[in-house]
Amino acid sequence: MTNVSGRGSQPAKKGQWRGEEYTVDLHQKVKIECVVADIPAQDVVDAIAGAAQTGEKGDGKVFVLPVDSARQIRTGKTGPDAV
Repeated sequence: MTNVSGRGSQPAKKGQWRGEEYTVDLHQKVKIECVVADIPAQDVVDAIAGAAQTGEKGDGKVFVLPVDSARQIRTGKTGPDAV
């Protein structure tokens, strides 16, 4: 999990602080990276999309990328055993 800033298709918001007007162009977001080996990726995508969907702008996106290999540094395990 990583805290990130982004805008996407969400409009900028205007606010006021101590009598001064300001514009918020970037909104706080959360980026989640998940690697799965034993569960079909589509099941994970469906679970995330079902939990995150509100029907409003800013619900986010799910990107599916192939992972060619993995290696656990401490044990030296590779492939699905490393995940």
